[in-house]
Amino acid sequence: MKSPIGHLSYAPGLKGVVAGETSLAMIDGAAGRLQYRGYPIGELVDHGTYSQVAELLWTGAWSPDAHLACAPLEPELVDVVRRLPADSNAMDALRTAASAWGAIHRLTWPPTIDQAHAITAVAPSALAAFARLREGLEPVQPDPALGLAAGFLYQLLGTRPDEAAARALDAYFVVGAEHGFNASTFTARVIISTHSDLASAVAGAIGALKGPWHGGAPAEVVDQLHEIGSVDEAEAWIRATLARGDRLMGFGHRVYRAYDPRAAALRSVAEGLAGMTGWLDKAVAIEQVALRVLAEHKPDYPIKTNVEYYAAAVLQGVGLPPNLFPAVFALARHAGWTAHSLEQAEVNVLIRPDVRYVGPAERHLPD
Repeated sequence: MKSPIGHLSYAPGLKGVVAGETSLAMIDGAAGRLQYRGYPIGELVDHGTYSQVAELLWTGAWSPDAHLACAPLEPELVDVVRRLPADSNAMDALRTAASAWGAIHRLTWPPTIDQAHAITAVAPSALAAFARLREGLEPVQPDPALGLAAGFLYQLLGTRPDEAAARALDAYFVVGAEHGFNASTFTARVIISTHSDLASAVAGAIGALKGPWHGGAPAEVVDQLHEIGSVDEAEAWIRATLARGDRLMGFGHRVYRAYDPRAAALRSVAEGLAGMTGWLDKAVAIEQVALRVLAEHKPDYPIKTNVEYYAAAVLQGVGLPPNLFPAVFALARHAGWTAHSLEQAEVNVLIRPDVRYVGPAERHLPD
């Protein structure tokens, strides 16, 4: 049976389909450029903070004095996190915390900047509390003098982080804050378009980011580098991986055909971390081998380094365990999810695409 909307075009995965307009991020995949509200990502990493970037995304204005600190957890939220099994996935814990926070605060539509600020500030505290509780430690109260990244490290480790580690994680938060209509951001916008609340949108976005094709790559990069072993073994390992048809983690991107500008920014950050020299030297050397082999493997299809490759270096360099990497990515992306939610609500139209029916023609049950 031919579908009644058969005349409409179909793009699997919505690839190449323009599903909306945004003033938040400009992504030029061919040239390897990324801007937040017109500001190049390299400048934002070098001269900005996550607090300033979040404010920029929410309001459109650059605020040099912007300060976003981790928020304390309500007792009810601590109780929810405490009751989770110790072996829960960190993304499940973060998603549950977002949902519980929304239930406590009974958010209404449309979303507001105050709501965006609040849920972004409470998420690091919830994740740090979960990480400590599963180790048999009690949560640490946030320090309002610290920015979000430094405050998260403080609540996670129980000691004030050194300046280099805090700055490195803050830079990671900046590059992870926003990236157009990726799967999790689009999920958030779909949820907001139904007039649901901001906590629901964030919880849904976390659920989308939990998928390994979206948010799990940095942890897999670490595993991959350990599995490769030495630089001398890299070429044979990479060629065998490609021959099996497996993905090479940290390379290739749905949008970028040039070197990912976020990877370039994070590489310089990683170089400034104490104790990273040996591991980073290995990562850089293996990257060069991988780029050469990939160029031979697909000469007509550029595959370059993506952000996850050097995100792995930064996250490992600041002392985070790989099982927290996807959830820490989610912390960074809160600014973008909530900014897109605000933007969606401003000109809201219910997001409800058509679908082409390809099933059986009309039929009837047997007598």
